[in-house]
Amino acid sequence: MTKSKKSRLSMLDSLAAAGAPMASPGPATSMMTSNRALRSARDAVDSHRVWELEPHQIEDTRINDRLDPSDIIDLRDAIETNGQTVPILVRRHPAEPDRYLLVYGRRRLEAIRSSDKVAKVRALVANLDDDAAVRAQISENMARRDLTFIEKALFAQELVENGFGNQSQVAEVLTVTKSSVSMAIAIAEAVGPELARAIGPAQGIGRPRWDTLAKAIEETGADRDALIRIAEAEYSNFAVEAVIEGSEASPADPSLLAFEAVFKAAVPSPAPQAAKPAKKVLQGAQKLTIGGKRGATLRRSAKGLNLELPGGDFADWFEAEAQTLIEELHARWQERVEG
Repeated sequence: MTKSKKSRLSMLDSLAAAGAPMASPGPATSMMTSNRALRSARDAVDSHRVWELEPHQIEDTRINDRLDPSDIIDLRDAIETNGQTVPILVRRHPAEPDRYLLVYGRRRLEAIRSSDKVAKVRALVANLDDDAAVRAQISENMARRDLTFIEKALFAQELVENGFGNQSQVAEVLTVTKSSVSMAIAIAEAVGPELARAIGPAQGIGRPRWDTLAKAIEETGADRDALIRIAEAEYSNFAVEAVIEGSEASPADPSLLAFEAVFKAAVPSPAPQAAKPAKKVLQGAQKLTIGGKRGATLRRSAKGLNLELPGGDFADWFEAEAQTLIEELHARWQERVEG
């Protein structure tokens, strides 16, 4: 085997390993199993050759898996500076010669398409059918830790709707439970793909808040077109503020602003809770007499026992002797308890 071919095989092994889902350490055979889809793609590559193709030769008919295509700018700049270090994966078009269908590497392809400096895209060409191509795409997608909840939910929904399999089969391929796939698809359907894409990825917004939004839309019959306009307005405001204030003064993710604005418009504000009634305090007043006349009032409350004396000489004396009197009374009580 030539040095060049060994290098290509090593590169393909690295590509396959990078596409494996995150898993806990295990035997080598377990790692081989988790890499199966990408290793199958590697084994099907035409002579393990890296081709240089015209971007217009490649069609992207894959299921859409990301909501924010604008994140290719940094990647484009990196490719223009350092070159395309990792090839994309394509397969031959079944009907048109010299044309290819993208398997994975959409961001790299779009970055090169938008570049004025890079004319060719480096690609591996694989012999894959539709099912194997989708499985390879899924393996690559699930390895990316930055996919948000709504992106994964829409991806699962499109897999089912495009005939890849039922929810159980999709769950098996995505290595998640059927219930999680079912719940994610239900949320995606309730929100609607148009509104979800208008909002964007909303990094950090998880299932509970998307679920709350979905239920509110269904229960209130919210106008999705109006909500889409709210999301679009947030993006417009963000762009204007970025120009006026400068990028450093703007938040990093306008999709978060769009989500919060749509959420506020769609989810009814909770009704103000009635003030809790004050706890009833058992109160009792005992009038104490001295020589047949009212001399004091003893009052029981939740906090304890209060003695109220009307002002006068006796009250002044009691105040002065209070420490001695309380000690004498406590001693008398203790004698009764111990006796």
